[in-house]
Amino acid sequence: MAENADEYEPDFDISRPSIARVYDATLGGKDNFAVDREGAAMIAKHVPKIREASQDNRLGLSKGVAFVAKQGIDQFLDIGAGLPTMENTHQVAQRINPNARVCYVDNDPIVLAHGRALLATNDSTTIVTADLRDPQSILDNDEVNKFIDFTRPVGLMVVGLMMHFHPDEDPGSWIKTLLDACPSGSYLHITDFADTGFPEQKAMEKSCIQALGNGWIRTREQITAHFQGLPLVPPGLDYPTRWFPEEPDREVPAEEDLEEHERIIMVGVGYKA
Repeated sequence: MAENADEYEPDFDISRPSIARVYDATLGGKDNFAVDREGAAMIAKHVPKIREASQDNRLGLSKGVAFVAKQGIDQFLDIGAGLPTMENTHQVAQRINPNARVCYVDNDPIVLAHGRALLATNDSTTIVTADLRDPQSILDNDEVNKFIDFTRPVGLMVVGLMMHFHPDEDPGSWIKTLLDACPSGSYLHITDFADTGFPEQKAMEKSCIQALGNGWIRTREQITAHFQGLPLVPPGLDYPTRWFPEEPDREVPAEEDLEEHERIIMVGVGYKA
């Protein structure tokens, strides 16, 4: 690891909607600007239950973190953390293991400001400003290395982020760089927009591209490829309301019986043997 990595300097422009702030607006948060609320409203025109869809992503986050923490993982690197809301990674993990350490990473300076304020009294959690597009800068960041010991298993999280990168950017290579730094026994937790043939999925893609300039849906095979060949924890890749890794044989509703907002996001966890 580098001793003194250059600090990432984010592009701060409140005239454009940001992913984190639009997501906050869809959840009914207050840490956003008019342009972000306009973006959220644009998405809601195509996906009326966008708030419920965003909450479904949070469900995928909390279920994944809880499962990984119960496997004994006590340090989490959360890439693309977004603005603090209910059931954040550190809250879920530290409820299971009060000594769990969480390092959040995001490229939005407002996320950094609000995150630091929220975490001021939590010595086991930190937040740094960096970008997944430069994964080596994350690995070289001094604050990251104070919190994450890469000689021990890590819970690597890329939740609600991959849809914002076009496949031509090869975002899987960024995940591979981070995953290669994590030892055996680590877990990779991902959620992404699904493309399994339902019209609400196309509507989500169209609305996000209009509002944000990104937000692509992916097939099961394309999402599975994010895991870089890691075997997925049963039941594999699925919608959060159908995903029960502690009960992989649990009977769940059929895809077609789910509510539309429950068919937007898919979640999976891979294990690095």
